[in-house]
Amino acid sequence: MNLSIKKQTLFQIFILAAVFLFVYQKAILKLISDWSTDPNFSHGFLIPFVALYMIWYKKNELAEISLKPSLTGIIAIIGGMLIHMAGNLGSELFLMRFSMIITLSGIIIYFCGFEIFKRILVPVAYLIMMIPIPSILWNQVAFPLQLFSAFISAKAINLLNIPVFREGNILHLANTSLEVVDACSGIRSLTSLLALTGAFAFLAPLSTFKKWVLFFSAVPIAVAVNVIRLTITGAMAAWIGPETAHGFLHDMSGLIIFGAALILVYLVFMIEMKIEKLQG
Repeated sequence: MNLSIKKQTLFQIFILAAVFLFVYQKAILKLISDWSTDPNFSHGFLIPFVALYMIWYKKNELAEISLKPSLTGIIAIIGGMLIHMAGNLGSELFLMRFSMIITLSGIIIYFCGFEIFKRILVPVAYLIMMIPIPSILWNQVAFPLQLFSAFISAKAINLLNIPVFREGNILHLANTSLEVVDACSGIRSLTSLLALTGAFAFLAPLSTFKKWVLFFSAVPIAVAVNVIRLTITGAMAAWIGPETAHGFLHDMSGLIIFGAALILVYLVFMIEMKIEKLQG
């Protein structure tokens, strides 16, 4: 009897997985294409594997919970499919992609129950990090960040006794002009840093509140290191030459600064660990 039930369950999983891939094949292929061509979301390739690791990390905790399949999951599955249809009709890629997470949630609830779903809710929600932000929202964040980064960088460059005139998101130096474009706004490093910090915070042995503090610390850190990068770029352009603001040195500075951001996130973690020990 148990063998029969197991076979039936495996058959249902196979059918649902096949239907899922059939319905979402275009959305998945376009998602992979965007990860391949858009450097702002190239980290998307890693997100599903990180989410799986986050679930595996809790395997001992999950093993202690009994499976209690719930038919409520079917409602979530249908809801996800309807959202996908609406996104498809309106050519709204974000809705189509987001509906995958809702449908996946429904599948988990249907086969495993709410108790297990609650324990893996964070890894499932983490999959949102793989979905590119809609352009209308991206531009609402990116351009103000460009202006803010240009403003603070101009102030910092002035402190180095380098004459600079800021015009919107353009920094005019004596020997060249630097435009703080979308890629230099800091939002690219922000999205990548949030994805990495989200996984790190989930795995960190901290209280729930401190996990959220660690996660959101990525925002000011990403903005701060980007301003530092722009300031260094401006200083190098003024002291060495305009060519240093482009090419290899510019690309390398981005990697070095992102590494510095990761170190700062780790420092926040260490501070929180010390606070937790003192409180404990």
